[in-house]
Amino acid sequence: MAVTNGSLGYIAVDGAEGLFRGASLVVDLRGIPMDFRYTDPIRPTRLERILYGSALETYLREELILDSLIGAVEVKPMIWVCRQPDLLLPIRNIAKNKSLFLAPTNRSPMNATGNMENAGENGVYMVQADSVSAPLRVAFPENTREDEVKQAVTLLVEAAKTMELLEPFGRVQKALASLGEEIGA
Repeated sequence: MAVTNGSLGYIAVDGAEGLFRGASLVVDLRGIPMDFRYTDPIRPTRLERILYGSALETYLREELILDSLIGAVEVKPMIWVCRQPDLLLPIRNIAKNKSLFLAPTNRSPMNATGNMENAGENGVYMVQADSVSAPLRVAFPENTREDEVKQAVTLLVEAAKTMELLEPFGRVQKALASLGEEIGA
């Protein structure tokens, strides 16, 4: 059964040069934006760096940025998609929803759209989302049920008919850069 409606939520957190910020973009299965949220840049003070120690980055990324972004969206996506594997489990826990990690590969295309191979790691698959591109590396959080994996892959294949699945990540990064230029961060 093909999925006929739905949405994907793309989410990214950046911590370059001691300045933390994040953004989320929810798109329909054609890649058309339905919701966009971002956080103002956060620059931890010297005292915060001392008090939080090695937990500072985790606190900023998960409790301040991810929690804020996921809580703010008005259009809840069917699946949250990230390109940072360390965000996969926190996203699922905060959103109480499906999440997956999506990345390109340089492998040759598989025989048919929708083909899925175990990549040799727990919860990691190679998925042929369209008929011409290289398969995508798709990872799921631990304890993701097999039926949830299949539903997510079906949704990705459906979306790949009308959009490039990795392209919204570029939009999110450009939006963050643009916002940084506007506020001088």
